[in-house]
Amino acid sequence: MERIPGRMTESKDRDTSDLPPLLERSERGERSAIDELLTRLYDDIHAIAVRELRHERFVTMRPTALVHEAYLRLAALSEIRFADRAHFLSMAARVTRQVLVDEARRRRADKRAGVSVTLTEANLGGDGAVYDALDVELMLTELAGYDATAAEIVSLRVFGGLSIEETAEVLGLGVATVNRRWVVGKAWLGRELSRGA
Repeated sequence: MERIPGRMTESKDRDTSDLPPLLERSERGERSAIDELLTRLYDDIHAIAVRELRHERFVTMRPTALVHEAYLRLAALSEIRFADRAHFLSMAARVTRQVLVDEARRRRADKRAGVSVTLTEANLGGDGAVYDALDVELMLTELAGYDATAAEIVSLRVFGGLSIEETAEVLGLGVATVNRRWVVGKAWLGRELSRGA
């Protein structure tokens, strides 16, 4: 299997048979199991960070720093029960996105430019336009008010770098359903972002 940098396939190439017992131990609140899960899936989380930062011109955060911040936040989640590897990595993608949004808020509060998100053909079908991460976050929140499934799919695809198949697995939906909601969500987001441009 050819590896695509920034895709969530790294641990799929390795033996992950020990993940289910780790997930069960983490459900019982065993701190060591959560730490071990984070360590075992570090490469996948790093791939998410690389994906998030690949086209960012104004972000000073490096992928490793983004991974470490996401790692700390994931380790602090004590009430979340992870069903499987895909669920764990979808949460990592959400946390990574939130780290970038928080960084944009911090920078905005410091009266500097916010963190930008570059939407390209690869992640939204755009033309490489650069948008403020907070604006994209606000649009996704608004989209969730109309179509929560489409918003979640767009978030996982754009910010998490998941394929259609990986998104379907994470959300427990069929590939055809994910494809339909993806088309709707990305069209809505593209239209709304172009209005604000």
